[in-house]
Amino acid sequence: MAKSSELRELSKEELTNRLRDLKQEGLNLRLQASTGQLENTAHIKAVRREIAQVNTIFTETRDKAEN
Repeated sequence: MAKSSELRELSKEELTNRLRDLKQEGLNLRLQASTGQLENTAHIKAVRREIAQVNTIFTETRDKAEN
């Protein structure tokens, strides 16, 4: 899981790619959990948290651009 400071250093394109990858990973984890193959269920929460962090950084940069 990346720190917020590390995520803030990424460009908008890199953040978009990171968000897409995280959403795909979340989907894969949910599928594994539903089939009983997932051993570390806490990883789902970590991925959801990082998705929220990326979305927050998108909002922050958008708000800065508007002002």
